[in-house]
Amino acid sequence: MTSQKPEIPDAYAAAGVDVDAAEALVDRFAGLAKSARRPEVLADVGPFAGLFKLGSYDEPVLVASTDSVGTKVKIAGLLGRYQGVGHDLVNHCVNDVLTTGAEPLFFLDYIGNCGLSDDAKAALVAGCVAACRQAGCALLGGETADMPGTYADGDFDLVGFVVGVVERDAVIDGSRIEEGDVLIALPSNGLHTNGYSLVRRLFNVGMGGDPAAERAVLERNYPGLEGTLGDALLVPHRPYLSDLRPVLAHLRGIAHITGGGIPGNLPRILPDGLGARLDRESWRAPALFRLIQETGNLDEAELLSAFNVGVGVIVAVAPENAAEVSQQLAGSWVIGEVTRGVGVTWR
Repeated sequence: MTSQKPEIPDAYAAAGVDVDAAEALVDRFAGLAKSARRPEVLADVGPFAGLFKLGSYDEPVLVASTDSVGTKVKIAGLLGRYQGVGHDLVNHCVNDVLTTGAEPLFFLDYIGNCGLSDDAKAALVAGCVAACRQAGCALLGGETADMPGTYADGDFDLVGFVVGVVERDAVIDGSRIEEGDVLIALPSNGLHTNGYSLVRRLFNVGMGGDPAAERAVLERNYPGLEGTLGDALLVPHRPYLSDLRPVLAHLRGIAHITGGGIPGNLPRILPDGLGARLDRESWRAPALFRLIQETGNLDEAELLSAFNVGVGVIVAVAPENAAEVSQQLAGSWVIGEVTRGVGVTWR
């Protein structure tokens, strides 16, 4: 009797990786990505590598950044709300290259997971597509990896990579910042993509406990929040490209307030020997941050070092341009000024 070897695809599927389903999903992703295309795209989702033709520039500088959504994905997974974290990923990465004055050209995503449904994967990519379309960049490609044994069932990670371009003489790198320059802030619309490990611990959600109990916490309403706690925590990271594009020529530095808060990010754009003096009374922390502070009994320094506390971006502007820039940036306010010294001080 001749023994028959098992079909490799069936064996692989039994191990937790369905090749046929993955190939069908790529076609689904390609259909989504078509709405986030640019004329420079020569090959996008499907081949082994994306192709992008660089346009006409005098002295182009390519700007790249990569990041993940972090543990915000635990909240999204608990509530089954995936599309928003696709927006998070693109907007965070685009904001990072924007700090140099760059326009985003193309974006790639990576989904590592175990047991995530095809619909959930498609929702993640659909969120990336929508945010790419808003930013004017192409979703050039990506990778979806089914990794049983590496991730727990239902867990996933979402990572992105963006490439942008800026003319060499238009690069914003903070080198022109001087003592006396005005610092102008634009508000965040929530936690963006930072501080979620602390928040999950404080509220005991996404910590591997009883999913129903954790969802109940997220579905609770708290005073001052517009909706549930889950709603507030899943507000997508705000994009700043359309806000800042009209005033880039006036900006000497752009700080994206991410992990580490204002003290950890603003000094990154300041030349040696310069610091920042900020007015903490110039804005009030939104209700979500006060709820977090009270729940965790955090002092002000801890709050400011872990979260953006309502400040998404800070730009440095010469005093003679400050009024014009402030007028063009809706919702902005003067948060402080550049001083001699090191780091961030408060008045």
